[in-house]
Amino acid sequence: MEPYSLYVGGRWVKESEALLNVYNPASGEHIAAVPTASRELVHESIETAYNAFPLWSRTPAAKRAQLLRAVAQKIRENADYLAQVLTSEQGKPFSEARGEIAISADYFEWNAEEAKRIYGETIPASVSNKRLLALRQPVGVVASITPWNFPASMIARKVAPALAAGCSVVIKPASATPLSALELARIFDEVGIPAGVINVVVGNAAVVASEILNNPKVRKISFTGSTEVGQNLMREAAADLKRLSLELGGHAPFIVMDDADLDLAVSGVIGSKYRNAGQTCICANRLYVQNGIYEEFGRRLAKAVEALRVGNGMEASVDVGPLIDEAALNKVERQVEDAVERGGRVMVGGSRPNLPLSGAFYLPTVVDRIPHDALVAREETFGPLLGMWGFDTDDEVVSMANNTPYGLAAYFYGKDFARVTRMYEALEYGIVGVNDPVPTVVQAPFGGVKHSGHGREGGHQGLDEYLDWKFVSIGL
Repeated sequence: MEPYSLYVGGRWVKESEALLNVYNPASGEHIAAVPTASRELVHESIETAYNAFPLWSRTPAAKRAQLLRAVAQKIRENADYLAQVLTSEQGKPFSEARGEIAISADYFEWNAEEAKRIYGETIPASVSNKRLLALRQPVGVVASITPWNFPASMIARKVAPALAAGCSVVIKPASATPLSALELARIFDEVGIPAGVINVVVGNAAVVASEILNNPKVRKISFTGSTEVGQNLMREAAADLKRLSLELGGHAPFIVMDDADLDLAVSGVIGSKYRNAGQTCICANRLYVQNGIYEEFGRRLAKAVEALRVGNGMEASVDVGPLIDEAALNKVERQVEDAVERGGRVMVGGSRPNLPLSGAFYLPTVVDRIPHDALVAREETFGPLLGMWGFDTDDEVVSMANNTPYGLAAYFYGKDFARVTRMYEALEYGIVGVNDPVPTVVQAPFGGVKHSGHGREGGHQGLDEYLDWKFVSIGL
């Protein structure tokens, strides 16, 4: 890969006190070195974003839309290359990386159209000599802090609506996967987004976050990551009353009723749980199957899981790639060991595969007969491990599904319409997939409740997060 630099103020910055090495998680191969930003450079990126904001916010919506469409087009033209970079630094199968690049382009295209629909309101006045208006205006400089599990689409989902609204942005990608962000920065630069409107800095999370949190010129932070880090950001941002969008941890239940199409539900579990090796915030963590179909469903699921091929994501036949690092692998192993110690049964998987690769690989795993106080029942796994429980009644499974501080995504498989309706209304989650294992589209709001955060990304609601209302009262 080409040498990388940081992108600040429309220029490529190579000067750095230290380099961040990037490794392929499947092979351990060193693939790139990226300069790390000092606090002074982070400060400069905020200053340049602040200085660029007035011109960008006054740029006509049609022009902003034109540039966002150009970004979408460039992403599509370079999709295979971008997917290769993504798989090399993150590990997911190339087909999944290709899908992530495609939806990244879709986010820019969708928000290009929404940029032209930022409407205000006229309000009936109480007296004849006044006219009342409500306008929507961009919040200002936005800091986008993105995770390693979707290093391209998480940037697109945050940056596209921010740009559409007229905000300028400082992007801080995850240190494990900075290359996708810098490749997108090349595209922003090539299509002619004005200097300073978008900046990309890579470096120590504490250094970057400290400058972002303590700089009053940053008016909004959009963060995707763990609940614990989100809570810390919320505490620190309170001093300056910065606006926050937080997409945090999840612990998704996947419910299979006795009237469900079993083959469809098995396919849904595979698509939800084992995509990206289980490293998604909305993937199934707890599988609840009605007792009348429990054994048959378990048999079909184990067969399907066992057929999944683990390996290097660049190989066409691979279904599940590596975990991001050894720490992630150790967490999965700890949860499996805890479940077994408590009487759990490993139905399939349960160990590292025998591969000629040095990456953090783990076999897709299902464990059942687990007590509800086991780690897998309480902690987000972020790996290819699924716990399975039985249930008898609808009320019972709703109680089990909601018994968590998290509330991001939930899944329900069944055919009875009245039952489906009662279930999706009762589940305390921001996203519910009914007979749908991947409920993520650019035109709909994405986000959670409770400890899974607040704010929404996607849909017209995602654009609202980057706009303030201004009331204007005009005396005649």
